[in-house]
Amino acid sequence: MSSNHGFRNLALAISDTAKAAETAEELKHMHDWVPIEEADAVVALGGDGFMLHTLHGMLDSGQIIPCYGINRGTVGFLMNRYRAGVKLLDKVNRSRSIGISPLRMEAVTQDGEKHVECAINEVSLLRETRQTAKLEVSVDDKVRIKELVGDGVLVATPAGSTAYNLSANGPILPLDSQLLALTPISAFRPRRWRGAILPDRATIRFKVFEPAKRPVAAVADQKEVRDIAEVSVEIAYDSELTLLFDPGHALDERIVAEQFMV
Repeated sequence: MSSNHGFRNLALAISDTAKAAETAEELKHMHDWVPIEEADAVVALGGDGFMLHTLHGMLDSGQIIPCYGINRGTVGFLMNRYRAGVKLLDKVNRSRSIGISPLRMEAVTQDGEKHVECAINEVSLLRETRQTAKLEVSVDDKVRIKELVGDGVLVATPAGSTAYNLSANGPILPLDSQLLALTPISAFRPRRWRGAILPDRATIRFKVFEPAKRPVAAVADQKEVRDIAEVSVEIAYDSELTLLFDPGHALDERIVAEQFMV
């Protein structure tokens, strides 16, 4: 359902591509743009990667406002179509709000350093060398897999379930499912394990075995922590983000449609 948000002050975030810069020139005179610190919402010009970059910037700064993406990239799964000549402020105000909660990753390195990062799509644990990773997998403090051997494992949100998770043969999760996908990456042992679907209130922990021989990196979307010892992942309910979509093209509808792509 569409709505009228009543936004007045919009900020413009522009990817460093020629296509985004060209569109920014077209939009420059359509609205009195303000700095993001003064904005009610932000318009992001770019692709899905730039949208993630913009959202992470808000998470890092603590200033979280709704974000309306315009696709000037390739796939544009998180973006809206660009239509020249349309009054952008009206489009943004008629858009549909979709709330998404990111994952919070706490990673402890072999040296004991603690890193906290958020992920909108997924947290991935990946082997750093030719040696397979060996991981213990726990859910809510109960060990579920004593030793997972393979290239790694990932935890995906519903919003990220159609990204790396789907490429690793993980399930597509409806946006309102309140679930997480736990998906192995090229698992060697246990060979028949294909992953799990977990409630989003779960806390998932990983422990790295033989780290000197089999080093593992943890990646929260685009942020990497190398040589980890342990990782915990859970939903960051206190950091909900709001994406804005044109009526009929919202993220939840696209996730459903993705299941019928052939």
